[in-house]
Amino acid sequence: MSDSPFETTFCVGEVVDAESFPETNKPEMAILRIDLGDEEVQSVAQTGYNYDPGELVGRQVLCATNLGSVRIAGEKSEVLTVGVPDEEGHPVLVGPDEDVPLGGALY
Repeated sequence: MSDSPFETTFCVGEVVDAESFPETNKPEMAILRIDLGDEEVQSVAQTGYNYDPGELVGRQVLCATNLGSVRIAGEKSEVLTVGVPDEEGHPVLVGPDEDVPLGGALY
C-alpha cells in the first residue's frame, strides 16, 4: 500500500523533446517525450497556448503516470502532463519550482 493520499500516482519528469502536433482536432497540441528517471514516456498535451515546443525542453513537469495510455490522433499518450487553467482557461504546466530528482512522486 502506498503512502500517497492520491489514487493516481503523480511523478516529476523532464521534457527531453517536444514538437507541435497540429494533426489533432484540438488546437495547440504537442507531443512531449518525458524522462521519468527510470523510463522515457510520451505525452500528448495541449501546451501551445502558453508554450512553444522548444521552450519546454529541459523543463520539469508533473505527470499522472498510472492512468493507462490512450491514442490521440494516432499517437500514444502514456502519461497525463498536469496543468492548471490560466485566466483564459488555457493550461499552465505544474512542476517543482526547483530541480528535483526525476521520478519523484507527489506526496
